[in-house]
Amino acid sequence: MSLFRVLRSARTAGAVAVSVSVLASCSPPLTPRLALSAAPVSAQPASPQPVSAQGPRVVEEVGAGENTPRSAPVPASPAQPPSPSAKAPTVAPVSPVPTARAEPTLASTRDTVRRVGPPMTTDDEVARTVIGVFGDSAALHADSVTADGDEPLWDIDVLSYETHDRVAHYVKLFSSTRKDYFATRLSRGSRYEPMIRDKLRAGGMPEDLTYLALIESGYDPHAYSRAAAVGMWQFMSGTARGVGLRVDWWMDERRDPVRATDAAIRFLGELQQQFGSLYLAAAAYNGGPGRVARGLTRFAGEMEGSEGEDRFFALAEQNYLRAETKNYVPQLIAAALVAKTPEKYGITVDSVAPLSYDSVLVEPSSNLAKIAEAAGMSVAVMKDL
Repeated sequence: MSLFRVLRSARTAGAVAVSVSVLASCSPPLTPRLALSAAPVSAQPASPQPVSAQGPRVVEEVGAGENTPRSAPVPASPAQPPSPSAKAPTVAPVSPVPTARAEPTLASTRDTVRRVGPPMTTDDEVARTVIGVFGDSAALHADSVTADGDEPLWDIDVLSYETHDRVAHYVKLFSSTRKDYFATRLSRGSRYEPMIRDKLRAGGMPEDLTYLALIESGYDPHAYSRAAAVGMWQFMSGTARGVGLRVDWWMDERRDPVRATDAAIRFLGELQQQFGSLYLAAAAYNGGPGRVARGLTRFAGEMEGSEGEDRFFALAEQNYLRAETKNYVPQLIAAALVAKTPEKYGITVDSVAPLSYDSVLVEPSSNLAKIAEAAGMSVAVMKDL
């Protein structure tokens, strides 16, 4: 059996149109991946759960925790009939005595807090929760948001370098002479960006690193450079094999947007751990980790006092890195600035349906034309996917 990836795009409520992704030619040694049509799915309302008329019991009285002993109930004496000659005793009024309560113990107080409501959260935890729920790339520092909340949020440091001369140069380039080019690639990226952001978040990496794919290939899974770098993330064959991608006569997973994204995230994570900086990691992604490491050692004296992301710019000031690598991080920052607020720069982005997929098994050497027919699409469209 062979594993195929199924790509979906929502059309109408209650129906799903499924397209087929062919990421390599089918031949006996190949494990191809493609998609079949999905049957319409009718929405079924969830069955209501029965609720007790008394409501849920949330918390017991303070002092009655799990480790607090309780006194056993005293059995009542059987009632005796009154004697005919007995007089009713005179009962003096007694002031009500307040019921004694046990002092709350640490265990019972903790149990009460746990069951009454959620614990107190910090602003940082709230921001992380928002990112996790809504998938928005949000910076966790307050200086990236204005008081009225109209400003965009980034989870990489772009605001500190917004006025840098090379960053300003690329912002102007992306919003003027290259505006149509930039808009076209943003439109293509709307298909892949949700998937990339999900994977970056799951990998513990900043979601705005999605813009590396924008400046690398314009989100083109079939991009091919003069240096023989291939795919959306522009891997060289040796680097691709080193991060776990299959590159051979039968298959080139650099062209697979999903597996190549997984590999790019692994590689960027390793580079960030090695250099302690996202921007140095990005420079190493472009120019090679060996060259960046040698530069940091060679110019340690000139870079003394530089910390964090400033270390990349301090290294870029030396006559050492290639021009492409020097401009790589400024392009990333400029792309993040423009892509987050395209309307600010007069750019209109025509979004396309996001990539989503399932996986199915088919027989090896299956006829692509027959599978395309079963999926309700042309062979050309199937191959393009």
